[in-house]
Amino acid sequence: MGRFALALFLTVLAAAQPRIPVVVELFTSEGCSSCPPADNLLSRLEQFQPYSGVEVIALGEHVDYWNQLGWQDRFSSPMFSARQQNYGRAFRLESVYTPEIVVNGQAEFLGTDQMRIQREIEKAAQGPRARIDLSMLSNDTLRLKIDSLPPGALESDILLAITETGLESNVQRGENGGRQLRHTGVVRSLISLGHLDPKKAGAYSADAKLRLNPDWRRENLKLVLFVQDRTSRKILGAGSLKL
Repeated sequence: MGRFALALFLTVLAAAQPRIPVVVELFTSEGCSSCPPADNLLSRLEQFQPYSGVEVIALGEHVDYWNQLGWQDRFSSPMFSARQQNYGRAFRLESVYTPEIVVNGQAEFLGTDQMRIQREIEKAAQGPRARIDLSMLSNDTLRLKIDSLPPGALESDILLAITETGLESNVQRGENGGRQLRHTGVVRSLISLGHLDPKKAGAYSADAKLRLNPDWRRENLKLVLFVQDRTSRKILGAGSLKL
C-alpha cells in the first residue's frame, strides 16, 4: 500500500470511529452584554467539532433573570435558571452568573474561557461512561437504550433535551439593544424520562413520544439524551441524534 493510500485509509478509519460525547452547557441570556462572545464560542464548538475523537454536544440554556432589565429573551425559562442554581449549589458558588459554561456537569467557568474549555472537554472525554443508543421508530417516536453505567454510579436522572440551531433575534432593548444575535443548540425542551438506580437495575430502555412545536424547524433540531448523577451532577453518559 502506497503512502497516499495508507494516509487515506487511516483518515477514513479515524472518521469511522465513534466519537466520545461531551455535554457543554452554556447558561446565557440575550439581555446580557457579556454573553454574545460565549454564544459564538458554543456555535464554533458545535459546528467545527475541533477536538479529535470528541463529539461536543451543545446545550444553550437561556436563563430568565435578565428579563427584568428591559428585554424579554424569548428562549428563556425559569427551568434553566433553576438548573443553573442547582449547579451553583453543587459547585458551592456564592452566586451564579452569565455567561457560565458547565462541561459534563463536572466543571464550571466563564463562558468565554477558550483555554479552559479545551482542557475540560479533553478531561471529560477520559474514563468510563454509560453507553447510549438512540434511534427513531417514526417521525415522533424515539427508541432509547442505556447500559454499561460506570462503576460506582449512584441514582441518576435520565434527561431528554430537544435543541434547535440557526436561531436569530433582533434585540431592541436592554444591554444588547440594536444587535442581531445568533444562537446554536438552544434547548427548546428539557424533560425527565425517569431515573436509574444501579442497585436495582443498571440498564434502561424505552420508547418516548416526542412533542415538537410546529414553530421549530425540524431540520435544525437535535435530540440529546443524557444520564446525570442526582448528587454530584456529573453526566455519566450522553448521546445525540439529528431529526
